[in-house]
Amino acid sequence: MSTKKREAIFIRHGQSLANIGQWRGGFAEAPLTALGEEQARALAETWAFTPCRIMVSPYVRTRQTAAPTIARFPDVPVEFWDIHEFTFWDPAFWGEIRPEDDLEEVARYWRVADPEYRHGNEAEGTRAETFAELLERTEETLKKLEAMECDAPVLLFTHGHFMQALRHTLKWPQWTKAEKMANFYAYDQENRVMNTELIRVVWDEQQKWQLV
Repeated sequence: MSTKKREAIFIRHGQSLANIGQWRGGFAEAPLTALGEEQARALAETWAFTPCRIMVSPYVRTRQTAAPTIARFPDVPVEFWDIHEFTFWDPAFWGEIRPEDDLEEVARYWRVADPEYRHGNEAEGTRAETFAELLERTEETLKKLEAMECDAPVLLFTHGHFMQALRHTLKWPQWTKAEKMANFYAYDQENRVMNTELIRVVWDEQQKWQLV
């Protein structure tokens, strides 16, 4: 196995219309606000290195956040990775019941904390995923990063819940999926990932990824 240093920086997207309650369209299509676009431009100017690769979630808000950084480094390869937001709720469900009932359903979802539960009607092609699948996506992302040969950090433009799942994967590897899910909601409320916040991970001497 190569001993070359590996480093990755996960970036949450800038402020989106969904973040301020002004979006009723598809979950993946919510665009940035004017502030979010400014956050993306400001972020692109902060990099003190040329990244090895740029990985982007396919969602509109992450593509828009990555765009100024991609424009600044036109020779850096760009790939779309499966680092999209956690879509734990069937999109067809929203708007069918009262907002206060929406909140109760979400609270029940996290209270039960079943990592294999899939909300919605899978027979009708629901796009919801299980919490276990979210954790599997974070683990697969780390494996793909491990296999890369880079002399500079990799930038990954992603989402808040994905970054929280990454934290759980690395901070508490001994926990079961159910334990991680039971902790997830309260942890997220107390340790929110802010728009354009960064999480940096490095491959250490013990051949493991570590949060920095």
